[in-house]
Amino acid sequence: MINEQIRDKEVRLIDADGTQMGVMPGRDAQRIADEKRLDLVKISPTAKPPVCKIMDYSKFRFEQSKREKEARKKQRTIEVKELRLRPDTDTHDVEVKVRKAIEFLKSGDKVKVAIRFRGRELGRTEIGYGVLNDFAQKVSEFGQIEKPPKMEARSMAMFLAPKKDSASN
Repeated sequence: MINEQIRDKEVRLIDADGTQMGVMPGRDAQRIADEKRLDLVKISPTAKPPVCKIMDYSKFRFEQSKREKEARKKQRTIEVKELRLRPDTDTHDVEVKVRKAIEFLKSGDKVKVAIRFRGRELGRTEIGYGVLNDFAQKVSEFGQIEKPPKMEARSMAMFLAPKKDSASN
């Protein structure tokens, strides 16, 4: 709430430079703010009495939006990239997937490696564990196992997360 929206009988006033001016009637606080050609802004409405501060509200909002924009710039969303294999995938094809996984891990993304089983392959899921453990061994320099291989219906999945030091490269 700002200026005329503040209808409290008494408020605790803080000056523009941060000094406490004490508890005073709301109208007097508004008058002081008007004399300084600034806004009266309610900072803490739940306090008894509510705390108000004299400030340039438009400048405050501008600074706040600038800070939020900076915070958004520094954020990085981590994506989960998925690589699919089969139990009988050839070694060269697995190497290609390993290189792609390393690329994803270097850029700071998580990698989900999934093996799809069809038909009789479901009876030989230990092959899938071997392929995924071998895959994890090959990318161990850049990533670590976040969730170990686990069967989910007709597929087996493992999640890899980038190592802390490799994400900064």
